[in-house]
Amino acid sequence: MIRCLLVDDDLDIRLAVQAYLERYGLRLRTAEDGAAMRRALGEERFDLLLLDVMLPGEDGLELCREVVQSTALPVIMLTAQGDPVSRVLGLELGADDYISKPFEPRELIARIHAVLRRSRRAQGAGAGAGVPAAADAAGPLRFEGWCFDRLRRELVSAGGVTVSLSAAEFRLLSAFVAHAGRVLAREQLVELAGAPGVEVNERSIDLGVSRLRQKLGDSPREPALIRTVRGEGYLFDAQVSA
Repeated sequence: MIRCLLVDDDLDIRLAVQAYLERYGLRLRTAEDGAAMRRALGEERFDLLLLDVMLPGEDGLELCREVVQSTALPVIMLTAQGDPVSRVLGLELGADDYISKPFEPRELIARIHAVLRRSRRAQGAGAGAGVPAAADAAGPLRFEGWCFDRLRRELVSAGGVTVSLSAAEFRLLSAFVAHAGRVLAREQLVELAGAPGVEVNERSIDLGVSRLRQKLGDSPREPALIRTVRGEGYLFDAQVSA
């Protein structure tokens, strides 16, 4: 059974969503604020978090950052209609999707299943590329002296220097380490590095690769880490280990 946690300060919304999701075989626990959310996360394991942006005290964006940095829990943000700023910020902070309130309950069900499918595919891709599933979920990955922690969203050099990554660069590097040693066409990278509400195309992939090479110290003329395979795409040429 899919287990979800809903964080929303509106009691009517909590009760309505709980009744609807349970009618379709999902289990839902509710919380009214950040403190209740933390208690729930400490007491149970969930498959997905539904997180309202407008909350008393700590807002949903602060809580989204906290959850993304400390867990692998997929997050769907609940945003006010006509609030594109919160949607963009939520996605940049690592939310997996968003839905505007008031929402159609059937759309919420569809988005929950879509996010969980993407999450399972990403975990399967990491395991299939030779990265241990446990390391993919719980620990940092290492390559060529670098340490990349996808849960904390940190990239640290051999000298201990933390290199900042934009959300787009983070998604692109995640795709590369999950498919190390395999040539990825630009079309594949568009799919792997995409995010709901964010436009990704082949040009933005090329720009992202250029920026990643610069941050990783990869030679722009003869890159050894992110290699261009003419007519095919890009190859992340590194041994990735837990």
